[in-house]
Amino acid sequence: MEVTQSESMTIGAFSRATGLSPGALRFYSDSALLSPHSVDTSSGYRYYTHDQIERAVTIRRLRETGMPLDAISRVLGGDVETIAQHLTNLIDEVGRARRTAADLHGASDTESRKNVLTLNGPVFAAAIDQILGATGHHPDHPVLGGVYVETAGSVMTLTATDRFRLATRTVVVEQSDSGNLSAGDLTAVIDGDDLRAALPAIRARHRVQMAFGDSGVVFGPDTPFCRTLTEQFPDYRSMLESLPAVVTRVVVERSELTKAIEDHQGQYLSLVVTDGTLRVSALGSGDATDVRAVVSGPDVELAFAMTTLYPAITPVVGPELMLDVSGPNMPVVIRSADDGDLTTLAMPIDADGVE
Repeated sequence: MEVTQSESMTIGAFSRATGLSPGALRFYSDSALLSPHSVDTSSGYRYYTHDQIERAVTIRRLRETGMPLDAISRVLGGDVETIAQHLTNLIDEVGRARRTAADLHGASDTESRKNVLTLNGPVFAAAIDQILGATGHHPDHPVLGGVYVETAGSVMTLTATDRFRLATRTVVVEQSDSGNLSAGDLTAVIDGDDLRAALPAIRARHRVQMAFGDSGVVFGPDTPFCRTLTEQFPDYRSMLESLPAVVTRVVVERSELTKAIEDHQGQYLSLVVTDGTLRVSALGSGDATDVRAVVSGPDVELAFAMTTLYPAITPVVGPELMLDVSGPNMPVVIRSADDGDLTTLAMPIDADGVE
């Protein structure tokens, strides 16, 4: 029986149902792993059916284990031996990772030998990518160019701020050489520029061993050394805890908001929140773009520097983002509507004070 458009799912709805981003769904369509049930020839919109959810979730779960696309194709075709072979490869990789950790223990100082953590390389690299946009270069405050790392149990928190933005992201620590970590076991401010240089090597490894020394951090052989900064990092937790209660909450499609901002590339931007709409314009301009939104709370007008707002929005994971507004002159909390691992604060400006 033919599936009508009303019975099918948009790519956004299918994304939420399966945990795969729209970009990933397009990629798997191009890879012939998961094609849409239908494509509207006039608009290009892609539609899926509920019957495709199981296949999509299977692809996502196999990709989470690091299985390559050609192997996933064989599994979907009924070749169960491919899963067994992939498991064997993972076990071998864990063995190599343990040998790498042992090499690091022997080569690093006493402190490093006590503090070696195992992390998922691509996940950790993605988290660093999201956080680095909130770093800044201030001659009087070099610590603002670093990423603050804290461990508590099996969770690592990464934080950066340039005083106008603050981004914080959590990742899972898979293993510690000293067993379970307790709160405050490890804290360090890692130089942001050094982390940028190390990202390609970190991203290329399924597992990385993060070894802390007296003056820096290494992530394994052939990885650039990352210096640690000695200046005390700002007390960002007090700032987060002191934020007033949320007055207005806005949920909006990230891609639509991003495009609206790109269409109005003034130095300063105006965001006017009304019921069901987020109106974006260059500050002082009569030309505006209305973005569909779900709004809870009273109307509010905000103004941002482009260099503050745009980098705060683009790292958000998922199709939708949430803006929590406490007031026109208070930091706006920006996070994924589906994933709370990344939280970013963006400081509005006083529109009347802009020349």
